[in-house]
Amino acid sequence: MSRAEMDALGWDSCDVILVTGDAYIDHPSFGMALIGRLLEAQGFRVGILVQPDWNSAADFKKLGKPNLYFGVTAGNMDSMVNRYTADRKIRTDDAYTPNAEPNKRPDRAVTVYAQRCREAFPGTPVIIGSIEASLRRIAHFDYWSDKVRRSVLPDSKADLLIFGNAERAIVEVTHRLAKGEKISEIRDLRGTAFMVPPSWLPSEDWDAMDSTEVDTPGPLVKHADPYAMDMGGSSAPAPATPGEHPIRIVSLAERVAARKERRAHTVIRLPSYEQVKADPVLYAHASRTFHLESNPGNARALRQGHGERDVWLNPPPFPLSTEELDQVYELPYARRPHPSYGEAKIPAWEMIRFSVNIMRGCFGGCTFCSITEHEGRIIQSRSEDSVIREIEEMRDKTPGFTGVVSDLGGPTANMFHLKCKDEKIESACRRLSCVYPDICENMNTDHSQLISLYRRARSIKGVKKIQIGSGLRYDLAVRSPEYIKELVTHHVGGYLKIAPEHTEEGVLSKMMKPGIGSYDRFKQLFDRFSREAGKEQYLIPYFIAAHPGTTDEDMLNLALWLKKNNFRLDQVQTFIPTPMALATTMYHTERNPLRKVNRSSEHVGAVRNGRQRKLQKAFLRYHDPANWPMLREALKEMGRADLIGNGKKQLIPAWQPAGVPGKSCGQAEKTGQIKKTAPTRRVEQARPGRPGVKPTAFNKGGAGTRKNRSS
Repeated sequence: MSRAEMDALGWDSCDVILVTGDAYIDHPSFGMALIGRLLEAQGFRVGILVQPDWNSAADFKKLGKPNLYFGVTAGNMDSMVNRYTADRKIRTDDAYTPNAEPNKRPDRAVTVYAQRCREAFPGTPVIIGSIEASLRRIAHFDYWSDKVRRSVLPDSKADLLIFGNAERAIVEVTHRLAKGEKISEIRDLRGTAFMVPPSWLPSEDWDAMDSTEVDTPGPLVKHADPYAMDMGGSSAPAPATPGEHPIRIVSLAERVAARKERRAHTVIRLPSYEQVKADPVLYAHASRTFHLESNPGNARALRQGHGERDVWLNPPPFPLSTEELDQVYELPYARRPHPSYGEAKIPAWEMIRFSVNIMRGCFGGCTFCSITEHEGRIIQSRSEDSVIREIEEMRDKTPGFTGVVSDLGGPTANMFHLKCKDEKIESACRRLSCVYPDICENMNTDHSQLISLYRRARSIKGVKKIQIGSGLRYDLAVRSPEYIKELVTHHVGGYLKIAPEHTEEGVLSKMMKPGIGSYDRFKQLFDRFSREAGKEQYLIPYFIAAHPGTTDEDMLNLALWLKKNNFRLDQVQTFIPTPMALATTMYHTERNPLRKVNRSSEHVGAVRNGRQRKLQKAFLRYHDPANWPMLREALKEMGRADLIGNGKKQLIPAWQPAGVPGKSCGQAEKTGQIKKTAPTRRVEQARPGRPGVKPTAFNKGGAGTRKNRSS
């Protein structure tokens, strides 16, 4: 991190300098540590510039000129999600900064950092990557500027963008540059994107096709099957004439091989940036096509025009094998923040310091989430032995470990070693989700390996408790009651996070989430096994307000469900349209990209108005007196004034407590209708260790604490 450290190591220069918007925490949950240790293991000297001052190029010169390249990232989170709330207000803290100090990174940090690297050392290659670059690799809707922006490549002027699981690509590109190859010649790596002239193709045997041939933005046109035999006789081939080769029946295996070869040498041209910027239908079509080409087993290269040049995207990287993932996570991490931070508290580190990441990816495909676009939907799992070794290392090396492991998880808690039953089916599949509208019959839902891991982990000497902090896919869990029993009996610390997100089918269909019936089935098993274990335990449900396709009536129905089930949510989430997510496409275009897109296709309402967004959020917190005036007004407008009153089936009271703004309170006091009223006791913030308080509902998470939520 400094010249002094370079001198102590005897380095006159660094081979690679990584630039990040996060504090440097040498732990595999933080991207810069993972990439830095990986390159170090390959024999390269790696410097890390953390949260540099972007107002000049001075900080970018601190470690000198890198021999090979600058590697630039915004950090573990997208810089715009990190800096702004769902209401586009600047956050007052930054979990990835010492003492949570805000404003230590710029807006659109990847672009700003890359430009400063160019300014500091012109001619030095710049490679961008991680979540912010990955989700901005094509033209995308930007919520914060409320417009379609170009790919981050032309804006940052980077030489190469690496998206998704970057380990293989970053190792290969580094070795090739070290051997003297020019970065402009490295065009064959999966998971990379770069700028090319409009006519450029990798070789003469490549074909280009328009995206409308893949998914026509209009009525479905059935193309002729070139392998079908027409039995009508009208178009039968003429008999072979002398000298001609006779017709040969091509076998299925040959056809499949030829098709794979052709797909591997085909690029799909998406509508250009200029087109998707001007036409929401073409934007929705481009988004749908992009997601249909996301399976590394069958994805084709993509290109998209940006003015006089094209952004070229190679197919996504293949998932890492279990052995490769083990190697990455078992590199010699210090497992703590850099010593230069002293006693400063870094909230993101405090949250994960005693947790272990056991897998990557998610096959859920939730439209509001960006995990699939970044990590892929094929699960990459570590071996049980590797996870056990990391727990033992954490026990021995991490200061403050008391025997409690806070999480064994990842993007989800219970997809460990779950995958398609057939690799051939998996490589050919073009479904956007393996669990929606129902769990695919080819998906293995056996939780036995995860149960085995839990049992072995809690038997480690010095480990007192293994908690599960990652969000649980309850629709998968109900397929394995044995897993739920194991989880509830041993690994729930009083509260368990799950995410129904909503109760209404119309909204859930836009989210690609299961119906609330799956939640009910899970809750029955959860309560049953909790009773059998002699424990009083509760579910913490997450819900989203203002998601595309959500009406005020939907939120009212959700609020009534919450009250009926005695839930009083402490913190709630309002939908944030993150780049490239399918729900963001719905928000921007008001079209549904889950189906074929045309100008008369399904309309999806977008909740844009600030007042309506606040109202929908207020329905989630119907119990908060500060929200009652707004809710009263809305209920009257909706013709549901019958829900205003003190009855059990009514949502909010007609009175307003003293000290809380609202007309109802003043009017009531003047007429003498109420003399003294105390607000209902708030118990949703009860936590484990507070005896005598029985929480009726609670939610200790929110948009800022949900692991891997939208970024």
